[in-house]
Amino acid sequence: MRSLQLVVIGTALVAAGVAQAETLPLPADVISFDSDEGEALLIGAEARRDFFPLSSHFTNQINPAFCGPATISMILNALDVPRPPSPLTLGLGLFDQENIFTPATESVRPKANILMGGMTLDQFGGVLATYDLDVDIVHAAESSIDAFREAAIVALDDDQRFIAVNYLRKAIGQEAGGHISPLAAYDAETDRFLILDTSRYCTNTRRSGSKPRRFSEQ
Repeated sequence: MRSLQLVVIGTALVAAGVAQAETLPLPADVISFDSDEGEALLIGAEARRDFFPLSSHFTNQINPAFCGPATISMILNALDVPRPPSPLTLGLGLFDQENIFTPATESVRPKANILMGGMTLDQFGGVLATYDLDVDIVHAAESSIDAFREAAIVALDDDQRFIAVNYLRKAIGQEAGGHISPLAAYDAETDRFLILDTSRYCTNTRRSGSKPRRFSEQ
């Protein structure tokens, strides 16, 4: 069965946004993916197999509360779960932030409630589990940094396993509260993970139009 691990962490790493001017500044200790240093980190990353299937299906959240649905759509597409028709592809199969919702997902967390207040890690995992995925939910209070790092590296080096993190933005110098995004790579030398941040509008980037992917320290 396809596998997914979900983790709540207190700190993470983050980096580039997308727009040209009206974005928040990048925290000083976070490295933008589209910088020379960020690109070098990806090239040298020991665990990065998840980067390619996820980045090819990267999507920006369509609503401030939709970091969960955006991450879910990326993961489902990356896993090649049978895809429903999408208006974004003229009816061809593709998961998007609207068609991921089904009667089964509504029983976990209704779309209307997500629009109003987002979703918890448990609800996020519950929605993915409705797609017959093997979902492992791990809360930071029940684990450790070393255990998280070890599990994340294993998942990142297996393109049939993915890991998403639920973290507090303020812990890495950003504004706003909790957030969900998938991890895509790990560089052992610097002990940094790459987050494919679904909220491209939040932080400044060096290149207009680049996708929001960020390297951050644990």
